[in-house]
Amino acid sequence: MIINEIFHSLQGEGQLAGTPSVFIRLAGCPLRCKWCDTKYARDYNAGSDLTIPRIVKEVQKHPCDFAVITGGEPMVTADLKRREDLNELVKSLKALNKHITIETAGLWYEPGLTCDLMSISPKLSNSADGEAVHHFNAAVIRELIDNYDYQLKFVVDVKKDITEILQAIKIIGNVDKRKVFLMPQAQTTDELLAKSPMVADLCKQTGFIFCNRLQILLWDNQKGK
Repeated sequence: MIINEIFHSLQGEGQLAGTPSVFIRLAGCPLRCKWCDTKYARDYNAGSDLTIPRIVKEVQKHPCDFAVITGGEPMVTADLKRREDLNELVKSLKALNKHITIETAGLWYEPGLTCDLMSISPKLSNSADGEAVHHFNAAVIRELIDNYDYQLKFVVDVKKDITEILQAIKIIGNVDKRKVFLMPQAQTTDELLAKSPMVADLCKQTGFIFCNRLQILLWDNQKGK
């Protein structure tokens, strides 16, 4: 597998925010979101070709029980097909008794993955950058949340984004609002702090959960943090 980086940090977002975790960042993403904070991992060749045993060895260097498979987009190849080695990777990590989170935009449903938390960040129209289009696949997301413990994380850039978020949740159907997180779109600490009150108000109105972004708050979005 082409691995962009493996590093030890704190989970920055969602229900496990603050949890020490090892992050395995797979190279490659078919999306081109305008506020992407991991552009260095977009290319499918942006990393080193590591065997599963080598990845496991690197993970074992870090003393924590949580592993996060992220990207890029770890579920799919450039042509939106399944990643062939993902199942073997999660099985190997589970053999270490790791709690496994997979961070995905919800582009592909893969049954039977050894995944403790499917962390889904649907990309809506506010993510589209120029000629690029967003990829919101309600049917795939429905399959994921029906078959895995999950959280849904939506990026909020401006207040009116909540209209499309509510529409997306309605289209997906049968979503537990206690598993829906709203997070401010931010690239810097100043931007995060400026937008947080607006997102907090939206959470109060909808009953969704406010999602902090510790990687920005603590480290200003530094690579490998």
